[in-house]
Amino acid sequence: MTILATVIVLGVLIFVHELGHFWAAKLVGVEVQRFSIGLGPRVWGIKWGETEYVFSAIPLGGYVKMGGMEDEVLDKVEGGSAKEPRVPGPRDFDGKPIWARTMVISAGVIMNMVFAFVVYATIAGVWGVPHYATTKVGKVYERFLPQGTEALAQIPTGADITLVGDRAVEHWGDFQGGIVEATPGPLTVQYLNPAGRVQIEVPTEEGDRRRAAGAVAWWTDSKAGTVESGSPADKAGIEEGDEILSVDGVPVAGWHGFLDAIKPRPDERVELQILRDGRELTRTVTLESQREESLDTGEMVTAGKIGIWQPADEVVYTPVSPTEAVVAGYRDTVAVTGMILGFLKDLVTGNVDPSSVGSIVTIGQASGQAAARGLEYFLGFMALFSVNLAILNLLPIPVLDGGHLVFLAIEAIRGGNPLSVEQRLRWSQVGFVVLLGIMVWALSNDFMRLFGR
Repeated sequence: MTILATVIVLGVLIFVHELGHFWAAKLVGVEVQRFSIGLGPRVWGIKWGETEYVFSAIPLGGYVKMGGMEDEVLDKVEGGSAKEPRVPGPRDFDGKPIWARTMVISAGVIMNMVFAFVVYATIAGVWGVPHYATTKVGKVYERFLPQGTEALAQIPTGADITLVGDRAVEHWGDFQGGIVEATPGPLTVQYLNPAGRVQIEVPTEEGDRRRAAGAVAWWTDSKAGTVESGSPADKAGIEEGDEILSVDGVPVAGWHGFLDAIKPRPDERVELQILRDGRELTRTVTLESQREESLDTGEMVTAGKIGIWQPADEVVYTPVSPTEAVVAGYRDTVAVTGMILGFLKDLVTGNVDPSSVGSIVTIGQASGQAAARGLEYFLGFMALFSVNLAILNLLPIPVLDGGHLVFLAIEAIRGGNPLSVEQRLRWSQVGFVVLLGIMVWALSNDFMRLFGR
């Protein structure tokens, strides 16, 4: 299942990306000599019109070979050298104006984003908009609450929200919608177990209302989701599905309570009481440490790390109209884009552990897990990974689309005078080394997780 899911994810998204380049090239009249899924030696292909459509040996990418578009890196790897200046033909890539070349280079990224939008909109249209099935509060992050909504922090952990104004809460989407869609002004939130109510002042700005809703986390059971291979949890014999009852004898209140119990204890030994198949067991775990931003304070802290993913939450789907499905597709695409950009920012600034970056192994594991949960989850993962692929391709690294766009920007600034072939070759070599280093780094992280640190 995992191998098949990985092949489908990579195959479809590579095809979508290269199809964008292909269509854009055809649209502006560039000769397309080869459309390849995969890199390296040709395995199979057919010639149709002027284009050769092929599958190549290394299934980790693809390319569209266009007339007049030199691939300096591959030329160097194959033992060639920079070619003498030549006069571009009318259908050569480098014979087209800068705007046309920019369109061709950008089209792969655009297609990946469009694919994600279409998939998210399709999921919403076919299954509905997903919401977490719970009405139970897991934790309130007080520092994110906008002015006027501070009273939400008084809702006890584990309480069931029943009403937001006059809106009955049957799932978490009702709570969030009740806050976001409320008329600015006073609003009462009622809850049970224990019974109580709080009154807030709904902000005027929609962004503030969304922050208020997002500051209240839904309840997730303190069960082990995926256990990372070679992690402290794995070494201690904790298995997926184990329910964590206590840490050093202190009961935990759901997933957030479990995190609050282990994060202040980096590199310490802790004793976990767990429930597995109706039996209570004890497991001793030596936590690892990582630097991260505290959601409670916003400060960089050294936190305890156990190597367990949050368990999958049960969701319910609310049917929506076609127009609402389109809006949901746009909203989800924007949200995922922001999430990935935020992760890259945190990676550069050191707010996340560099070892969290994974390669093909991580992609394969995530693909298999998504496929096992059902078609809608698998499609959602493909959409997320498509956005991820688009953003990574825009990094200003020569040999990636972002690097080519940088070359075109330099050419535009210089009044249409491009960098020489030698200059592009040198920068492409640097980019190739950087990209290879990133791949080795990510792959080594996967091997460390698989075989222990």
